[in-house]
Amino acid sequence: MKYTLDFHPKLFSELRNYDRNKFAADFMAGIIVGIVALPLAIAFGIASGVTPEKGLITAIIGGFIVSLLGGSNVQIGGPTGAFIVIVAGIIGQFGIEGLAVATVMAGIILLLLGIFKLGVVIKFIPYPIIIGFTAGIALTIFSTQIKDLFGLTITAPMPDDFIGKWGVYFRHFGTTNLWSLGTGIISILIILLTPKVSRKIPGSLAAIIIVTVVSFLLKRFAGVDAIETIGDRYSINPTIPAPTGFSFSLDTIRELLPPAFTIAMLGAIESLLSATVADGVTGDRHNSNTELIAQGAANIIVPFFGGIPVTGAIARTMTNINNGGRTPAAGIIHAIVLLLILLFLSPLTKHIPMACLAGVLVIVSYNMSGWRTIRGMMKNPKADIAVLFTTMLLTVIFDLTIAIAAGLLIAVVMFMKRIMESTNISVIRNQIDMTSDAESNHRDNKVDVAKGVEVYEIDGPFFFGIANKFDDVMHTIGEKSKVRIIRMRKVPFVDSTGLHNLENLIRSSQKEKITVILSGVNPTVKETLLKAGIDELIGKENICDNIHIAAARANQLAAKINA
Repeated sequence: MKYTLDFHPKLFSELRNYDRNKFAADFMAGIIVGIVALPLAIAFGIASGVTPEKGLITAIIGGFIVSLLGGSNVQIGGPTGAFIVIVAGIIGQFGIEGLAVATVMAGIILLLLGIFKLGVVIKFIPYPIIIGFTAGIALTIFSTQIKDLFGLTITAPMPDDFIGKWGVYFRHFGTTNLWSLGTGIISILIILLTPKVSRKIPGSLAAIIIVTVVSFLLKRFAGVDAIETIGDRYSINPTIPAPTGFSFSLDTIRELLPPAFTIAMLGAIESLLSATVADGVTGDRHNSNTELIAQGAANIIVPFFGGIPVTGAIARTMTNINNGGRTPAAGIIHAIVLLLILLFLSPLTKHIPMACLAGVLVIVSYNMSGWRTIRGMMKNPKADIAVLFTTMLLTVIFDLTIAIAAGLLIAVVMFMKRIMESTNISVIRNQIDMTSDAESNHRDNKVDVAKGVEVYEIDGPFFFGIANKFDDVMHTIGEKSKVRIIRMRKVPFVDSTGLHNLENLIRSSQKEKITVILSGVNPTVKETLLKAGIDELIGKENICDNIHIAAARANQLAAKINA
């Protein structure tokens, strides 16, 4: 079978029928999304442990590449809150260069996922796992903003773990800066109340503009210096830096592979989830493999400019849709708007209070928490609830690397369990009812089975979990048969363990002078059996196309033995 690369950027197909009306809609949506992305990019950059302009650079370059090459018409790429925890952890352990290496590695993984057409596989991660680690990330983001929100005076380095952080906070709440706390609370209130006044004005932008102006006036005319601003902590470089290289070594790659894998999986899940949500609103259909290739390209390129990981951003994507954006051109315009802001307005950002950004991220974490979804899921099966809270606690107490690895393992176990539960093995003697059978010849609704012949029907995949179940069924049969028909018409695939158990069954049956006949084997499974040499072991005449041929042969063999 010839391989074809599934890479079809939506931008190029949309440009074929692009017109002035579409451009006008995309232009307005792009400007609005760019304005909405401004405070979020700055906040995510700072919270991740890099300078404010690095968050903007990520949104500019990453957002441009995702829109240029992506498989969704409306996806907006950039830094997101989900990456704050993992990025801050990597910087703390390996530094900025370590983050760059991990991000490039994650980009390569995403690229390979798209090239090998694994975009669909990501969608099969169970919903409780996605909700669990998203809620865990939200709680962790909230915990990282307490210091700036309360203006706490903490000179010692903050612990990386969740419990350690809160231990330090409780010991230092006596140092709360009431100016900072008031700034943070007012910012949160403005964000919450803005939609009641106008849904067209982003609450986070309104909060930053109002609070920054008030803070500046208090500092200039009232001598209030107690409100820490971005400029007090960072110096902002209003340019796109020249690309710089970084060194790779085998040891560094080995150490950074787990966090790189986490970035890749988190990026894939978040971007495809965002694209799927967007499809539900627009009625469009994204190409998941193309989207992963675009996300991979963005994450490979952005680190060379000092940026942080890129993924699809659900909130900005929905803002794009709600303001009329319908093609990737809106995402490109959003990147251009951010570039102009960085080049010409970034000196103004130094006046933004840190407590205001903390308030923005508190609202981001609240929106990410999905507490309403969690409350609704309490009615679900207990297994789903256990998976949700296990993933959430692992995310909070340990880190995302462990949580995602454990989540994927849980997903595999859950999948296997459900497949095993859905696969049935039944034993039939004397007569097979063909009333609702696809193999019925419409003449006889019954197929008679001679004495000494048993029919074992496998309904579902014959893999390692079911192979043992099949063995158990075989050993519970009291009277030994002379011929065993294994009906495999509903077996879509068989794995190596299933083959091994089938081979053992045939050999043990042959030792007991019992003939095994396979019935209704589909072409894919038959090819697997032939490659494994089952036809030579059992005899080609004992691999039958349907139950009529298999029963006739079994009855004939049983008659000879009984005679």
